[in-house]
Amino acid sequence: MHVIARKRLNEFAALHPNTRRDLAQWYRIVKENNFSNFAELRHLIPSAEQVGKLTVFNIGGNKARLIAAIHYNRSKVYIRAILTHAEYDEGRWKE
Repeated sequence: MHVIARKRLNEFAALHPNTRRDLAQWYRIVKENNFSNFAELRHLIPSAEQVGKLTVFNIGGNKARLIAAIHYNRSKVYIRAILTHAEYDEGRWKE
């Protein structure tokens, strides 16, 4: 899959260094696989959840949440936001 924009991963990891390894692992899994649907994605990343049209990934236990729009037919993953657990719980990302 093509991940857009990796820059967000790097920026979040710079602010939260304890997530760097987990974000790199997520990136590697997504980049090296071509999922045709959510079921295939969930087979490799069991913590993934569908929330409306978005997919939410639990990064490193409860360290962070990565919110993405995935276009399986085009093999593209658009990172919408990466939030700490507390920021995610505020729910502003749903707006």
